[in-house]
Amino acid sequence: MTKIDVLLGLQWGDEGKGKIVDVLTPEYDVIARFQGGPNAGHTLEFNGTKHVLHIIPSGIFHKEKINLIGNGVLIEPRIFRQEIEALTEKGVDATLNLFISKKAHLILPSHRLMDAANEQAKGNAKIGSTLKGIGPAYTDKIARTGIRVGDILAPDFIERYAALKRQHLMMARAMDFDVDAFRIDNLSLADYEKIWMESLATLKRFRFVNSEYFINQCLRDNKKVLAEGAQAMMLDIDFGTYPFVTSSNTITAGVCTGLGIAPSAVGRVFGITKAYCTRVGAGPFPTELFDETGKRLCELGHEYGATTGRPRRCGWIDLPALRYACMINGVTDLFVTKPDVMNDFDTVNMCTHYEINGERTDEIPFEYNTADIRPLLTPFPGWKQDLNGITDYAKLPEKLRSYLDTIEQQTGVRIAAVSISPDRKDVLFK
Repeated sequence: MTKIDVLLGLQWGDEGKGKIVDVLTPEYDVIARFQGGPNAGHTLEFNGTKHVLHIIPSGIFHKEKINLIGNGVLIEPRIFRQEIEALTEKGVDATLNLFISKKAHLILPSHRLMDAANEQAKGNAKIGSTLKGIGPAYTDKIARTGIRVGDILAPDFIERYAALKRQHLMMARAMDFDVDAFRIDNLSLADYEKIWMESLATLKRFRFVNSEYFINQCLRDNKKVLAEGAQAMMLDIDFGTYPFVTSSNTITAGVCTGLGIAPSAVGRVFGITKAYCTRVGAGPFPTELFDETGKRLCELGHEYGATTGRPRRCGWIDLPALRYACMINGVTDLFVTKPDVMNDFDTVNMCTHYEINGERTDEIPFEYNTADIRPLLTPFPGWKQDLNGITDYAKLPEKLRSYLDTIEQQTGVRIAAVSISPDRKDVLFK
């Protein structure tokens, strides 16, 4: 019986997970998403074309590979249909190799309404939700009132849908939210609901499976499986910067509950980190840059959310957070992305420790959101060289390799590869 390998982000998302999954997919038989939903945005770029996936696993462009949406994932039918239509336009027939867990939960239009109502109620304490209905859908899952993919085949589906919708509308009105004025993509709730219902027909074209049996049979058949995470470690509901987090377990342990496999079945853990840091939305970010350097990172790195389009906050790489992520996830292999964004920088800084109340530490404090954290920075000379055309890790500029070596030494995890452009061909394995 083979082990299941895991790939996940180690920062606050947007590390380039989709691209690395796409690069690694030829080595695997099955690519499986285990958590998150349409709040994720995995960007892949090849043959000069950019592709953005939100719910569908990043192995979908390889027609000979099996792709699985696991039970831990949330599916919004209209967004799912849009993804399928975009793939069809590119000549990809996802019905051939995409399987969907019957236990995956659905995001209803009224979940998106509740998301907006909750954010409005928080006022200045907003967490920066993508407003895709993620939090309310996971809330209903935990409250045991959610609706799952398999339920759309049940004879009482419409009645159950209507009951949950009524509950949401009652709650939103109790929060003084203007339900009648609410819009999703400039559509009223009723108009959006009509499209949502029509989108269920697209969902029904796919094979629904008991995914826990499906994935374990794949392992027994010695198929190589790669579990693909969404969001990232520092957005984990338990170990991230709570409450500025997502609503699921984004860590390696989430693979067990999000796919239905035993902890002993986990093999290698591939952790993805940028050569610097970014974050979208509210929440602590000790190394954030508010100067021209931060703006430069944003512009050169095209740091705009694949899902929201919002500009990302940018800062230097944060090694205390990275070490924490490697520890929690049992990372065995590091992938470093986007050092090319800093090709022209005279100096590149690295946060090696924090100073809190005059004391130096490399631990993430419980009071991460409120503590006065001063990042202790170590400067590195910039490599001042265009990386375009380099095809061998050993031929990277010496100053860049010194920077990467320090990341390796500080985390205690070997760097497996570095990505030096958005294209899949520019991943250099060490």
